[in-house]
Amino acid sequence: MEYRTLGRSGLKVSTLTMGTMTFGGAGAFSAVGKTDLDEARRMIDLCIDAGINVIDTANVYSNGISEEIIGEALGGKRKGDVLIASKARMRIGKGPNDEGLSRHHLIRECEKSLKRLKTDVIDIYFLHEWDGVTPLEETIAALDTLVAQGKIRYVGCSNYSGWQVMKALGISDSHHQPRFVTQQIHYTLEAREAEYELLPISVDQGLGVLVWSPLAGGLLSGKYRRDSPTARQLAGWSEPPIRDEDRLWRIVDVLVEIGTQRGVSAAQVALAWLLGRPAVSSLVIGARNEAQLKDNLAAASLVLTDDERGRLDAVSRPPLLYPYWHQQLTAKDRFGPADLVLDRSGI
Repeated sequence: MEYRTLGRSGLKVSTLTMGTMTFGGAGAFSAVGKTDLDEARRMIDLCIDAGINVIDTANVYSNGISEEIIGEALGGKRKGDVLIASKARMRIGKGPNDEGLSRHHLIRECEKSLKRLKTDVIDIYFLHEWDGVTPLEETIAALDTLVAQGKIRYVGCSNYSGWQVMKALGISDSHHQPRFVTQQIHYTLEAREAEYELLPISVDQGLGVLVWSPLAGGLLSGKYRRDSPTARQLAGWSEPPIRDEDRLWRIVDVLVEIGTQRGVSAAQVALAWLLGRPAVSSLVIGARNEAQLKDNLAAASLVLTDDERGRLDAVSRPPLLYPYWHQQLTAKDRFGPADLVLDRSGI
């Protein structure tokens, strides 16, 4: 297992992170998975034995049951150098303050998560989604309080747009308060929108990147083809949205071809491609069973050739939106490292 520094912090994280959205299977999350405590214990041990040192969860996953299972599985003790990442923002009740990033909601939910996880500190605490109602100054001040109290160690954001990330970083810098060290984003061969703003920001501002649903909800696993919808789709789970199905299946075709040639699964190829992208620190992998988990774990040691990466880039390349096509035509002689994240070879 390779370990990468998370952004500008000194924290080392494994290139694969254990995702636990399948733990519990309560409410809408039953469409994702129904991992119980015994199976969770086996999966956690499997991941730790493979060298994974980050377990990712959120207060909203099965209404807190995911965190409870992790707390029980770890027995209130950290195994080795295991790091715990959790999140808050989503609605978790019917009250007017049961969602958002207000000081009230954020501190309350962090304290609840700590109790469920049976731990004194959350290593990486993510703002799970943007809140356009609460002033960022209030949210970041609340994070500052939690850091000062020793309840969280590092902070990050998830599912923010480029301007939202930069506004938050500007406030943190001007107030000398905790700065995001990482983003957790959706980024796959099928969905490369992060290359327009989020990855360049990560390169420029020194943010690590954790990728959620790196196999696009199983769509890039190679298990499903043009005429076979995924289990999540059949269960009504709508993430991620697919806007061009023909393009999706062309990508899957190439993944399967490369996987067959290398003697590995298409899923491993898709994960290996992501691990070679700029700023990517770790991929959050989840699984419905141990066989899927073991297959995903094998991606940590797979290195693609330049030719294989080129084939995948060509079939998945995003279009150059404005102003990027104009910059490519008139400014490429002065591109910096962040500018070069976006694949501009298609113009």
